[in-house]
Amino acid sequence: MSDSGNLLPLDAWHRRLGARMVPFAGYAMPIQYEGILAEHRWTRESAGLFDVSHMGQLLIAGPGVEKALEALLPADLALLKEGRPKYSMLLTDDGGIIDDLMVTRRGDHFYMVVNGATKEGDIEWLRGNLPQSVVLDHMKEQALLALQGPKAAEALGRLVPEVANLTFMTGDAFTIAGIRTWISRSGYTGEDGFEISAPAGSVEALADLLLDQPEVKPIGLGARDSLRLEAGLPLYGHDLDLTTTPVEADLAFALAKRRREAGGFRGWYRIARELAEGPVRKRVGVAIDGRQPVREGALVVDPEGNEVGKVTSGGFSPTLEAPIAMAYVPIAEAAPGTAVSLAQRGRIFTGRVVPMPFVPHRYHRKGAGL
Repeated sequence: MSDSGNLLPLDAWHRRLGARMVPFAGYAMPIQYEGILAEHRWTRESAGLFDVSHMGQLLIAGPGVEKALEALLPADLALLKEGRPKYSMLLTDDGGIIDDLMVTRRGDHFYMVVNGATKEGDIEWLRGNLPQSVVLDHMKEQALLALQGPKAAEALGRLVPEVANLTFMTGDAFTIAGIRTWISRSGYTGEDGFEISAPAGSVEALADLLLDQPEVKPIGLGARDSLRLEAGLPLYGHDLDLTTTPVEADLAFALAKRRREAGGFRGWYRIARELAEGPVRKRVGVAIDGRQPVREGALVVDPEGNEVGKVTSGGFSPTLEAPIAMAYVPIAEAAPGTAVSLAQRGRIFTGRVVPMPFVPHRYHRKGAGL
């Protein structure tokens, strides 16, 4: 019996491995197996296998699909090469973020991966805003795995040696033990790694093959969250939402140069103004003094105790062995080194703004050795 309304293709597999299951995004999902701290450290040192099949995998195709998507995304799809995933966002007319996503050109169509908790709304919004000539297929028959960590390439390379040719943010089709997959060298932990799309009916066999590799252990949602926090990566519904713009969220890198200048996408007028004049607030990293972490919802306060910002993600960093957080603060207080005060449950915590990521990214970029 599921803890939530929907079953992941690997639901029984997780339970056999002793996962503690919790409701998330309408599914029962594994939050941990051995423990969040051990799983976090294993991923940083070796290779962790994550089930991210709750994410929405979409295929978008049809006449004029490139221009139709450019009207909705701030990405330069005209320059997007074959098999190159690109981080982008769906935006409201006022520049708020509906969702953040990955989009890849694959031949005559685009492959898009959206967040699990927002996928149904995203699909409805896309269908309502794309022209009738463009078809959107929700690829419900596909599962999605993420293999992350410094030994991920070594482990996956035994099963499909050709993945060694992939560099960060590139992807291609591969066959593993007769299973047709789409693999991109990407992920959301700050480590080298891969995301693997495979048919739901074959994903258990694929997961077993990966788990047979000595470097690989299954990892739950708990460590996924602490890993992405250390990597300074925002989570939709927490660090990003409809009230947040890409400029405020420090995601201006996802606004392609041509699109910044020419516009033509939802929210451009506000975004162009913020790029020119600066936003009122900004997402920053905060190193917390002491050992007690502050959590999402804690307030950033001025010397008189007035709210001036808010913590959107927070926790204890296993790698740094110190509490860290992401928060929105007034732009005047967003420079690294700025002292901040935080209020949580009647207590005041102190800290300072620091650059992100908190832990350096270790992506496998072009020219880097394995």
